[in-house]
Amino acid sequence: MTVRPGVANSLSLVEDQPEPAAEEGSVLVEALAVGICGTDHEIIAGEYGEAPPGADRLVIGHESLGRVIEDSSGTLRPGDLVAGIVRYPDPVPCSNCAVGEWDMCRNGQYTEHGIKGLAGFARDRWRVEPRFAVGLDPALAQVGVLLEPTSVVAKAWDHIERIGHRAEWQPQTVLVTGAGPIGLLAALLGTQRGLTVHVLDRNTEGPKPELVAGLGATYHTVPVNDLPFEPDVVIECTGAPTVVLDVMCKAAPTGIVCLAGVSSGGRSIDFDAGALNRALVLENNVVFGSVNANRRHWNMAAQALARADQVWLESLITRRVPVNRYADAYTPGPDDIKVVLEFAS
Repeated sequence: MTVRPGVANSLSLVEDQPEPAAEEGSVLVEALAVGICGTDHEIIAGEYGEAPPGADRLVIGHESLGRVIEDSSGTLRPGDLVAGIVRYPDPVPCSNCAVGEWDMCRNGQYTEHGIKGLAGFARDRWRVEPRFAVGLDPALAQVGVLLEPTSVVAKAWDHIERIGHRAEWQPQTVLVTGAGPIGLLAALLGTQRGLTVHVLDRNTEGPKPELVAGLGATYHTVPVNDLPFEPDVVIECTGAPTVVLDVMCKAAPTGIVCLAGVSSGGRSIDFDAGALNRALVLENNVVFGSVNANRRHWNMAAQALARADQVWLESLITRRVPVNRYADAYTPGPDDIKVVLEFAS
């Protein structure tokens, strides 16, 4: 599946794509599936995306699942179930990339499969180096494509907990705003920590309320300010500016707000920034942004998926579409949560 970066609606299926070059890595993988998310839709719309050097088209797809065909390094075995890590460290490297924390790259020269300078995983076969291939429990063959979005929220929770331990920290209540794949997976990891989880979304019908109930969490559709509690932890996944500001004000004293949704920008809101500053300072609250993940978080995500209810995970995947019907897969549906493009059975 390729696009011409910066050209809207240039998505096409290229059937004579060459085999992946050996220089891409020792691990040769047969693609099973790729997940589709908002990033893919934005790249297809021509909003961003960067082809590899010397190429005019970008193979998309960054939420991967495949089986190892061969690994000349001997690290992985044929038949192993794997997902490919999306971001690679910059070549300089910066201080963070140099120690494997490429998700915290300081100079922006990182590359990303299917997004920025590296061919993606939406192709029959792909290659990576062993350190960028994450092994999965064979039981996750139907849901392993969820590993990439789970790695994003695993990082969010890792940083929340690191910040929380600046003092005595005994959180009880979590608010997740947005019941898309990221929000639901963030809620899953919250319930796995034994916390009381609340999920807020504007949808009153469809699969989302039932999915939240399936976690033992509580579903809300009221405005943030009308919630009858102050959460100790907030994971904001909508990127909606009014929601972002409201959750900052709603957090409990010493609360932590993680911003995991990306706002589109270009919208002004009349807001009392001074009052927000006063609340954050006097209540020792923390607001931080989080995106992407490094190898440690991918491993955490694999463990979280292995512990989760597999039936619940499968219910997140609302459509599975074969690659020859790719146009259907990349056309959003009203009840979509996670759509998966399948390459092989």
